[in-house]
Amino acid sequence: MTDPLWTPSSGRVAASNLRRFQRFVTEQREGLGTFADVHDWSVDHPAEFWAAVWDFCEVVGDRGQRLVDDGAEMWETRFLPDATLNVAENLLGERSDEPAITFRSEDGEAIDLTRAELHDMVARIQKLLVAAGVGEGDRVAAWMPNRPETYAIMLAAVGLGATFTSTSPDFGVDGVVDRFGQIEPKILFAAADYPYNGKRHDCTERLNQISAALPSLRLSVVIHDGWLDGVEAGPVTFRRLPFDHPWYILFSSGTTGKPKCIVHRAGGLLLKHLVEHQLHCDVHPGDRVFYFTTAGWMMWNWLASALASDATIVLYDGAPTHPDANRLFDLIDEVGITLLGTSAKFIEACGKAGIRPVDSHDLSTLQTITSTGSVLAPEGFDWVYDAVKPDVHLASISGGTDLCGCLVAGDPTGPVYRGEIQTAGLGMAIDVVDDRGSSLPAGEEGELVCRNSFPSMPLEFWDDPDDVRYRSAYFDRIPGVWHHGDFAMATEHGGYVILGRSDATLNPGGVRIGTAEIYRRVDTMPEVQESIVVGQQWGSDTRIVLFVTMAEGHELTDGLRDRIRQRIRAEVTPRHVPAVIAEVDDIPRTRSGKITELAVRDVIHNRPVKNTEALANPEALEHFRNRPELA
Repeated sequence: MTDPLWTPSSGRVAASNLRRFQRFVTEQREGLGTFADVHDWSVDHPAEFWAAVWDFCEVVGDRGQRLVDDGAEMWETRFLPDATLNVAENLLGERSDEPAITFRSEDGEAIDLTRAELHDMVARIQKLLVAAGVGEGDRVAAWMPNRPETYAIMLAAVGLGATFTSTSPDFGVDGVVDRFGQIEPKILFAAADYPYNGKRHDCTERLNQISAALPSLRLSVVIHDGWLDGVEAGPVTFRRLPFDHPWYILFSSGTTGKPKCIVHRAGGLLLKHLVEHQLHCDVHPGDRVFYFTTAGWMMWNWLASALASDATIVLYDGAPTHPDANRLFDLIDEVGITLLGTSAKFIEACGKAGIRPVDSHDLSTLQTITSTGSVLAPEGFDWVYDAVKPDVHLASISGGTDLCGCLVAGDPTGPVYRGEIQTAGLGMAIDVVDDRGSSLPAGEEGELVCRNSFPSMPLEFWDDPDDVRYRSAYFDRIPGVWHHGDFAMATEHGGYVILGRSDATLNPGGVRIGTAEIYRRVDTMPEVQESIVVGQQWGSDTRIVLFVTMAEGHELTDGLRDRIRQRIRAEVTPRHVPAVIAEVDDIPRTRSGKITELAVRDVIHNRPVKNTEALANPEALEHFRNRPELA
C-alpha cells in the first residue's frame, strides 16, 4: 500500500466541522466515529442525513415534519417536501460589518463589501426588478463578469422568488441567445466591458444584438459606475417558497446541440453546497473562499453558497496568469485566502511554468486547495505538495453542472493519496459498474454512477414535457441509477480515479480505455504544451489518434513520436499507444476551459459540429479537418 502525500494533524481533525457533525448526529445515533461511518449512514438513511444537515447548518426557514416523499422512480423522490425557505436570506445573513465579498480585477480594481453594504446593494437592485415587473417564477439573466454586482443581482432576484441564470461576457451573441432565448428572461443585466489578458473587451455592440434577439425582455441594464445612484436602499425582500422552488437555470456545454437548460431546486442545492463547503472542505465562519471561475461555469454558483457558511467569497476577474503564473498566489497573500479553488489545467500550467510559490510567497492562510474541471494527474499532486505547500488539504473533486456539485470529493479528516479523489460525496451512493450495471471491484474500470436519490438532482429540464430528455440524460443508460457519463475506477483506499468522459472513451479492439492515462503521460512531457486524443473508425475497428500542440522551442519529430509511444506502452498498456501522432496549432475547448474530444472526433469523421458557439475557440477545429495522416 502506498503512503499518503498528506495526513491531517490530530488537532486539525478535532477542530473540523465533520467532527462537530459527527457529535451532532451521534446524539441521535451511535457508532459514527469515522468519515466512512458517516458516509454509510448518509446513504443508508438519506432522509435523516439531509434533515440533519438542515439542522446542523442552521438553515433559515421552516423544515416541516416530513423528511422525504419517495417516488416510484429515483428522479421522482422529493426531500423535505413541506419545507419553505429563501436561499437569498440564507446567503445574505444578518446585516453586519463582517466582510461578504472581496473583489480584485486583473486591471487593479478592488472592491470590498461588508454584509451590510451587500444588503444595501441587493435592496437597490430589487427596486429595479420590482419596477420592471419581476416576480415569483420570472427569469432574471446576467451576461456579466465575475464581479460583486453579479452576485448581488442573483441575490436580489431569488429574494423575490425569481429564477436566476448567467453566462460570462466571453460568450458570443449566438451562444447567449441559444441559452437565454430558451428560458425567456424578463430582464437582462450586462457589463459595458471587461478586462482579460491585458486588454479591455467592449460588450456594447454584442449587447445590442442580444437584446434585440430576446423579445421577452422588458429591460436591459448596463452595469457602470453610478448605475444605482438615486436608488434608495431599504429592507431586502425574502419570499419563503417551497423547497423545490427553482433557484438557478444552468446550461450544458451545448457541443452536441443546443444547450440543455437545467433547472436547479433551491433547497436541494443549498443543502448540497452546505455539505460540500462545511463537511468536505471544512469551511468555517470567517474563512475566505476563492474559486477561479466565470459566471458561465457552475463553480460560480458553488462559490456563491459559501456565503451561507458565514465565509467571505473572494472574486477575481481576468486571466489567472496575467501578468504571470503567480497571480493567484499573489492574491492568496494579498487577501488571506483559506480555500483556493482552481482547475487541473491551471495546476498543470503552473508546473510547466516552473513556478514555486512555496519559495516566493507566505501562503500561511491557505488551508485547502480544490481542483476540478478535468482530471488532476498524479504529477499535479506532486507539484502542489512540493511547490505550493506541504501542509495543505488537496481535494481533487468531480461532479458537474447536472447536479451543480460533486459526486466524489475531499475528506479533510483523511489522508490524501497521489492521483486519487478521496471519497464519495456524503449522501451519495457512488459506485463503479460494468455495462450491465453490476458493481466492479477496486482497480477495475467502469461507469461512475449514483444509486440513490439526492436533493440536488435537477428539478427538470426547461421545456421538457414528461421529463423525456431528463430521463434520457441520466437514467436510460443504466436503468434505475444516475449515470453520470464518467469512466472511473475505485481504489483500495476507498477513493476514486476519474479516467475521462465515458462518451469519449476509446475502444481499440473492443476494449474500453479512458483518455486520462494518455493525457497524463503526454501532457507532462516538457516538449508538449497540450494534447487531445480521440478514436478514429478504421475498418471494422477503432484506432487511437493523438494531436499535440508543442511547447515553445520544440517540434514534433519522429524521435519524439517514438518516445511518446514508448512511454505510453511502458507506463500504461500497448492498447493505449496511438496509431497516429500529429501536430496542431490549437485545441478547441469549451468556455469553461474543457477540451472538446467529441467535437474533434466529429471533425475527423467529416461530421458536422452542431453548436460551435459553445466553444471558446471554434476556429481551432479547422486544424483537424482533412488531415492527410488520417486518410
